[in-house]
Amino acid sequence: MKALWDEFNQLGTEMIVTKAGRRMFPTFQVKLFGMDPMADYMLLMDFVPVDDKRYRYAFHSSSWLVAGKADPATPGRVHYHPDSPAKGAQWMKQIVSFDKLKLTNNLLDDNGHIILNSMHRYQPRFHVVYVDPRKDSEKYAEENFKTFVFEETRFTAVTAYQNHRITQLKIASNPFAKGFRDCDPEDWPRNHRPGALPLMSAFARSRNPVASPTQPNGAEKVQPASKQKVCDAQVWME
Repeated sequence: MKALWDEFNQLGTEMIVTKAGRRMFPTFQVKLFGMDPMADYMLLMDFVPVDDKRYRYAFHSSSWLVAGKADPATPGRVHYHPDSPAKGAQWMKQIVSFDKLKLTNNLLDDNGHIILNSMHRYQPRFHVVYVDPRKDSEKYAEENFKTFVFEETRFTAVTAYQNHRITQLKIASNPFAKGFRDCDPEDWPRNHRPGALPLMSAFARSRNPVASPTQPNGAEKVQPASKQKVCDAQVWME
């Protein structure tokens, strides 16, 4: 879905937040490599503010403007992939999709959804955690935890879409929005048809302080598994 994420990002991605919780579209999907096939890993996501500002959409100029300082921070939450923990072999054999993750603006939410402030900008972060079997595993927390950030996935949380071009692209590319379409699926642009979306093929930029130097093609150099199991993990967006 990288091409689709890029297309939304060029317009300024918006994600709906509701009291009951709304799934993200595009869905966050990754492909993992370089894990120890027999080791256990947990995969999770969280969302951090891009800045300390609140925004409003100016319809006359079709642009986002700063409306003031950010609202008080929402309760920090993480979303664990429901298959966690699982062996590296399981994670690597297929695309990992966070299609169960939901966004809400309900500060009292008790369903475990990610709580966000509407009209604020957020950056999703993807984390890989090696389940260290050693009794003193807390000593190795940094090397057992790795964060990946795909900047093209940042978005503005909204209760209703502001940019009409975002609305049109969501309807054209989301198979669950078919009830809002007024055209035949065969008339959609080829790369907007469900099941025909290009795969993401760019490496994430790691925020792990112990990550190794980056190679020219953007892929992190792989460390021997015997040294740092989690730092072997490489992630492609799908």
